[in-house]
Amino acid sequence: MTCQTYSLFVLSVIMIYFGRFGNSLILAQLQNDIDQLKADFNSSHSDVADGGPIFTEKLINWTERNEKRIILSQIVSMYLEMLENTDKSKAHVRHISEELYTLKKSLPDGLKKMKDLMDLSKLQMTDLKIQRKAVNELFSVLQKLVETSTSLKRKRSQSQRRCKC
Repeated sequence: MTCQTYSLFVLSVIMIYFGRFGNSLILAQLQNDIDQLKADFNSSHSDVADGGPIFTEKLINWTERNEKRIILSQIVSMYLEMLENTDKSKAHVRHISEELYTLKKSLPDGLKKMKDLMDLSKLQMTDLKIQRKAVNELFSVLQKLVETSTSLKRKRSQSQRRCKC
């Protein structure tokens, strides 16, 4: 499977994952649209496989549902950006764009969350002022971490008690 095919496969997975396409007729139509889009982009070209997949590999590390929604929101945005620069007079391009836009509205604002992660990665932890601020916030961060951990344990415990497996 080529890289472009992988990314179009991811598009299908995104749409199925969010339950947008429970109707197999809609999914079949979308697959036809994606096949036409593959032809538009000449996705069978040999260079497409260079470097491996661009989206599916990223999804492996995002395991929790809410985590996946964040990265999938970013991926949907990237598809919409890609399709912005294509020929919108083609029905299949319009259809895919409309479906992606509908999905985008149902997703959290992953862009804000991604920006937060990028900002954190840029912090200069060798800077004394940053270190002072970090130390001042350490107790609050640890409290949040403990609250989150306790909440997850409680949910797991309740889930195990309910399960009569």
